Amino acid sequence: MKHVCILLLLSTFLFSCEESNEKVLPKSVGAINEISLVVDNELWEGEVGDSIRKYFAAPVDGLPWDEPLFTIRQVDPEVFTDFVRTRRNVLITEIDSSETAGIRNDMFARPQQVAILKAPTREELIDQVEQHAPKIISEFKEMEIRETQKRFLRSLNKEKDLEELGISLSMPSIYKIAKKENNFFWIERIIHKGTMNILVYEMPLNSIPNDSTRVNAIIKMRDSIGQTYVPGREEGMYMITEKAYAPYVFDSELAGRKAIETKGMWEVKNFFMAGPFVNYVVEDTPNNRLLVLEGFTFAPSTNKRDYMFELEAILRTLKFIDKGDDSEIATAE
Repeated sequence: MKHVCILLLLSTFLFSCEESNEKVLPKSVGAINEISLVVDNELWEGEVGDSIRKYFAAPVDGLPWDEPLFTIRQVDPEVFTDFVRTRRNVLITEIDSSETAGIRNDMFARPQQVAILKAPTREELIDQVEQHAPKIISEFKEMEIRETQKRFLRSLNKEKDLEELGISLSMPSIYKIAKKENNFFWIERIIHKGTMNILVYEMPLNSIPNDSTRVNAIIKMRDSIGQTYVPGREEGMYMITEKAYAPYVFDSELAGRKAIETKGMWEVKNFFMAGPFVNYVVEDTPNNRLLVLEGFTFAPSTNKRDYMFELEAILRTLKFIDKGDDSEIATAE
C-alpha cells in the first residue's frame, strides 16, 4: 500500500508539472500574415534569402497589384530570444552539419508554429526551402485563418438572417446586412475610403458544369447576379467580372462539401470602379442547390491583402444548419 501511495503521489506530481509547463508558455503575438524569419544576415542577403522570398513573399493571387503572401520580419539568430520568440509563425533556416526539416507546435509560445530547415551547405538549404515551402506555407496560412476567426469572437455578429438559407457565418459585429432580397444577401463593412462586402445566394444544383467550361459559367453567373442585385450609380452600371483579368480557379472544400474557389477582379460596367473578389460555389446536394459565397473589396489606392484574407476567413466559417433552427449561430472554431 505504501508503494501504491508513492506511485500515485509521483504520478500526480508529474501530471501537475506537465500542466504547469503548459501554462508557462506566453501568448503568441504578431500581425496577421506576418512571419519571423530566423536566419543570419549573410544568408538572408544571398541566394538562400532569394529562395525564401520567392516562396514566402510570392504575390497573392487575385489582387490588382503585387502584394506578398507574408510580411517577412528577418531576425538574426543572435537576437532570437525572449519576446522575439513569441511570434506566432516562425521559420528558422540555418547551415548545420545535420539535415532537418519539420514543423513544431508551441515551442516558445501558444499558439505557435515553428518551421525548421537546416542543411550542411547553402545549395542543400535552398533545396530544403524549395521542397518544403509549400507545406510550411499551407500550415502558416491555416494558422492565420484560425487566428483571424478567433479574433471575430471579440465582438461577434449575432444576427441570424442567414439561417433562412440554412447556414451560418461567423463575422465581426461591424458587418451589417445591406440588402436582403429573394434569398440574396449582401453584407457590408465600412472601412476607410471603401467597403468590404459579402454576397450569399443560391443557384440550381447543376448550373455550373464540372468541366473546362466552368470558368465561363462562373463569370456568367457573377455578371447576372451583379446586374440584378449589385447596381452602380446610374442605370446601366452594375458589377461584372473584369474582362481583362483572367480569374484563378481551384477545386476546394467548404464545410466538408466540394466547392469551386475563384479569385479575380470585379469592375463596374460603364464606370471606373474595381477591386478583388474571392468566390466559393459550394455543392449542397442535401438541399438540391449550389450555395454561392463571395467576398469582395472596394478600397482604392490601398493594399487589399489583409482585407481579402479576412473575407476568406469569414467565408470559411460556413456551417450548414436546419432552416428555422433557433439555436445560436455557430462560432468560429
